[in-house]
Amino acid sequence: MRSGPHYGPVAMVRSLAEMLIIALFLLTFVIQPFRIPSASMQPTLNVGDFLLVDKRSYAAEGRLGSMLLPATPVHRGDLAVFLFPPDPSRHLVKRVIGLPGDRIRLRDGRVLVNGQPISESYAVYAPSRPNLFRDEFPNLREADPDVDEHWWLMLRRSIVGADVVVPPDHYFVLGDNRNNSEDSRYWGFVPQANMVGRPLVVYFSTSWKSGQTAEARQFEPTPPPPASTLGRLGKVLGDGFRAARILR
Repeated sequence: MRSGPHYGPVAMVRSLAEMLIIALFLLTFVIQPFRIPSASMQPTLNVGDFLLVDKRSYAAEGRLGSMLLPATPVHRGDLAVFLFPPDPSRHLVKRVIGLPGDRIRLRDGRVLVNGQPISESYAVYAPSRPNLFRDEFPNLREADPDVDEHWWLMLRRSIVGADVVVPPDHYFVLGDNRNNSEDSRYWGFVPQANMVGRPLVVYFSTSWKSGQTAEARQFEPTPPPPASTLGRLGKVLGDGFRAARILR
């Protein structure tokens, strides 16, 4: 058996300690795992997708974090994970649409920024009942029962002409699944301080097929299950890792 300074219990403990320190550094300053809980970002992100989030992108917290890994600017169209403003104990993921100072409005569900329509190849509009508050935002003529009451009061002060104006150090975010997303239309702006990071990659998914909606999966013919428990587990893991993809 080999012995010496590079082998034995002491060396093993040292190696484990080094790996733990590296893992803690990565989880503190660099990456964070995150699971998609809702369908508001379909088809870009599906329920059950597991993400790795680049924390250094938007919000290197504290003086040490800022010196080691400086934050990068948030851009319109970016995916962003952030602390939910009405309840900061929850994490959400949406797409950044409005930057500080931008004037935002929706007409027939389509977004205009600073008076100009923007191209959104990622946005989908599932069939739904007309909703003036959702589709003609900002709209104070018709309230929505899902609107946060504090945002309803702030919204009145944020409207200039036909637009809502994004305040300094805040962002306006929307879900890609526009008719099935509670987002900045319903609870307001996201402060810069709440930004956690940018999703980089889906490393595992419990959805059947990448990019497939829940409705499509519901009517997908179910293949016969593998005979053994090990086979079933292997199929689940195989499907999950096959759905892995890089986010842009």
